[in-house]
Amino acid sequence: MLRPKALQKGDTIGIIAPASPPNMKRLGKAIPFFTNLGLRVKVGRNIAKVSGYLAGTDEERLADFHDMTADEEVKAIIFARGGYGTPRLASSLDYDLLAQHPKIIWGYSDITYLHVAIQQKTGLITFHGPMPASDLASPDIDEQTLASLSQLFEPTSLQYSEEVSPLEVLAEGEASGNLVGGNLTLLTSTLGTPYEIDTAGKILLIEDVNEPPYRIDSMLNQLKVAGKLTQAAGVVVGSFTQVKSNTKPSCNLEDILSHYLSDLSAPVMSGFAIGHCSPNIGIPLGVPATMNTQTKTLSMMPGVIK
Repeated sequence: MLRPKALQKGDTIGIIAPASPPNMKRLGKAIPFFTNLGLRVKVGRNIAKVSGYLAGTDEERLADFHDMTADEEVKAIIFARGGYGTPRLASSLDYDLLAQHPKIIWGYSDITYLHVAIQQKTGLITFHGPMPASDLASPDIDEQTLASLSQLFEPTSLQYSEEVSPLEVLAEGEASGNLVGGNLTLLTSTLGTPYEIDTAGKILLIEDVNEPPYRIDSMLNQLKVAGKLTQAAGVVVGSFTQVKSNTKPSCNLEDILSHYLSDLSAPVMSGFAIGHCSPNIGIPLGVPATMNTQTKTLSMMPGVIK
């Protein structure tokens, strides 16, 4: 396990777009959030480029990632938005460079593929959290969302409880293990690749957006058949937003989650405000964590070091 160093006032962060093109006006509105925290901001030289549904070519997006990684001045890499495209970079990433320059890597959604690949190849702790163009630029952003970035400035043990959001127990128990996972669609797409998600003895986080019930069913079934659910020490269900079916009859999300998760011999809780939601609580991935259904808590070790 490789932890990045905590941020200090005066540090520089780098913002890049490894997936879809960010709305540059929204990105501009988000930058003052970081400067008000006493940080300097450097944006990738290719961040405004567009290549179809991608923020520039694979080579351009990869170059920005490698430039920010090698730049000694940059202490954190914040992804502007998700969308689509990060899996195309995984096989060309310089993982040795990432291991030699461990720094904060922050984002979610399509960024899940990079979280998984980087952890598999380097052991670096990364962060699943709100992004500038898609979250931080919103005028009505939740204070809890903003507050979750404070974990980057000081090693902080986090505890998620019902003080944040109501939690539902799908399977009872207590478990400990490194916290892994993220967006369900991207986790499923790692199966059968060199970056396949490893859930053995780990606490698995899942979340998603804009997926109809049958798709969620299909992806959970694929994780089940691949042994990823039964191998997990526990399962944390984050937000599943905009779950709409265009076909009738259909199933509801609660029934699907119950079908795949309620009979696991591991604790399972749902209702976590993690993912495409408000608040969107940032958390470290790869850290030791403990979940307890009796106290309805998820406790996580710090993601950074001094």
